[in-house]
Amino acid sequence: MTDLVTGRRSAWLLLLLAILLSGAIVALGGSAETSNEPTASLPSSAESAKVAELQKRLPSGQTNPALILYTRDGEPLTNADRAKIAADAQAMRAGSPPIYSPERTAALLAVPLPADLDNDVVIDRVEKLRQQARADQPDGLTAQVTGGAGFRADIASSFSGANVKLLTVTALVVAALLLITYRSPVLWLVPLAVVGAADVVAGSVIALVSRATGLHVDPSTTGIVDVLVFGAGTDYALLLIARYREELRRTDDRRAAMRRALRSGGGAIAASAVTVTLSLLTLALAVLENDRAIGLAGAIGIVVAATFGLVVLPAALVVCGRGLFWPFVPRPGDPDKSRTGAWAKVAHGVARRPVAVVALSVVLLGVLSAGVVDARLGLSQTEQFRVQAESVDGLEALSRYYPAGATDPVAILTEPAKAAEVTELVRTTPGVASVRPGEANGPVTEIDVVLDAAPATAESYDAIRALRDRVGPTGALVGGSVATELDTREAAIRDLKVIVPLVLGVVLIVLVVLLHGAIVAPLLLMLTVVATFFAALGASVFLFVHVLGYPALDTVVPLLAFLFLVALGVDYNIFLVTRAREEALRAGTREGITTAVAVTGGVITSAGVLLAAVFAVLGVLPLITLTEIGVIVGIGVLLDTLLVRTVLVPALVVLLDRRFWWPSGLSRPASSAEVGDV
Repeated sequence: MTDLVTGRRSAWLLLLLAILLSGAIVALGGSAETSNEPTASLPSSAESAKVAELQKRLPSGQTNPALILYTRDGEPLTNADRAKIAADAQAMRAGSPPIYSPERTAALLAVPLPADLDNDVVIDRVEKLRQQARADQPDGLTAQVTGGAGFRADIASSFSGANVKLLTVTALVVAALLLITYRSPVLWLVPLAVVGAADVVAGSVIALVSRATGLHVDPSTTGIVDVLVFGAGTDYALLLIARYREELRRTDDRRAAMRRALRSGGGAIAASAVTVTLSLLTLALAVLENDRAIGLAGAIGIVVAATFGLVVLPAALVVCGRGLFWPFVPRPGDPDKSRTGAWAKVAHGVARRPVAVVALSVVLLGVLSAGVVDARLGLSQTEQFRVQAESVDGLEALSRYYPAGATDPVAILTEPAKAAEVTELVRTTPGVASVRPGEANGPVTEIDVVLDAAPATAESYDAIRALRDRVGPTGALVGGSVATELDTREAAIRDLKVIVPLVLGVVLIVLVVLLHGAIVAPLLLMLTVVATFFAALGASVFLFVHVLGYPALDTVVPLLAFLFLVALGVDYNIFLVTRAREEALRAGTREGITTAVAVTGGVITSAGVLLAAVFAVLGVLPLITLTEIGVIVGIGVLLDTLLVRTVLVPALVVLLDRRFWWPSGLSRPASSAEVGDV
């Protein structure tokens, strides 16, 4: 394969084939399957999802209401205000008369919109409602559009152009860091072009798979995949180019240099890609569809990025020639400054004081991890946005003028014959403020329940559990927004408990295979990566709570942040330890690890800084969830590359010496180890 990638003619043919194949995939790709239903992420077996499906049989089941709230800053509404509201109700074809608050300081209109409208149509309809509500307003009257349609319109509007912005900022960040790393006016263009092409192809493959499987891919998933492809793809490029540059100092033949670079570094890159891909695929066992979509889409992105990095990039570098590195063109005989540079000094310093280094590193990671105690899990619907949204402001205003649970009633579905029995059971359930009959259609009757507690609070979740315990034996189902949030929260916790051990197991197996049967090394590397995750999570929670003022971590954040950080973080340990093993075969473990740190320190640190910066770019998207994932992974990658991989792992290797490789052949004295054992 290396001969095909580096051949004089085959490299050109390979590039041409890659261009043609990529063009065909992009042409066929199109758009992925999407869904705007709030329960779309839940499995069909979830109780709230069953309720949502049954509600489609009711007269209002095909609508998604926009709620228009009219207020006068706490003052009673005037006659002119009420006339304006009545006129709007008629013009907007509201489904019912306006509902006034007990003090007559607010009025609420519900305007039904078809539930199956495209996002662009919803945005247009909601914008027209907002314009109409504000037209000819009496002085001092305020109108806000919220509700399901308002939220959907605001989310869709906030993502309009957001992914283009994400791609643009990501590409600029990668370009800037590549320029700084290579100090060449042209070299950075090649990896950036290859990774950019990989991202486009990955998006098209994901769209094809999405349509074939029916898996829904939302804009946030697309943004995460873009970051994964750019981050991992550029890391692979940095590591391959570093090996290629190293080999160019040993031979005049650039094709031979690339073959050696692929043979020596390609295995680590492939192992890294396999680790991340398998870790992402564990999400196939998640119950939340969003998690499954991220797992499948992310795995596709990593496979495409690795393929481009190990096939297209080497061919492009060989075709462009040695001059691509201008003005710092590597030549045979050039001194290898990495073995005597700053990272060599760091490596030897760690080797002289390994106990102190381990102790200080553990203390620092422990202190940072302490921030986890402040973590709270679960964002309500109004807490999702990082940017200002009228629907959020409107819902918060609703809670000030109407009873806490009135703005988001619980829906209980039952059979008509059992409606009276279920209503009485509900009425005597703690936490219930009021009960009223809802719609009915054939075998389905709805009962609307107003809770004492505000939505998305622990008290509201307790009330949902109590309702399910009371009415469950009758066959009634409890749903609605609060129930959906509770089911999503519990599903996320279940996924966390199932996926985390699987990810750790996958990574451990890959490391054992990669390190030729060693057990101690993989276990220690796993422990350092897990410690890094908790330190990053603790530091991030402190930042979210005390600096940014975020109310909580979203339910999916711990799992996705753990998966990305463990899978991507172990990459750098793979790159370091595989090089250390290679050097240890020649000069022993202690010398091997110091040499490995010296020669890989610069490139791995550059890769880590780049990956952290790319994940931080998720902050340009409008949802707090993505910002939280980006910050946790970014901090974790920086800790991993600047502390754990730089000093902690080398110090552990020095302390354990040959025992680090136990029970592989490299753990035995050279005189007793067979060549085939190591």
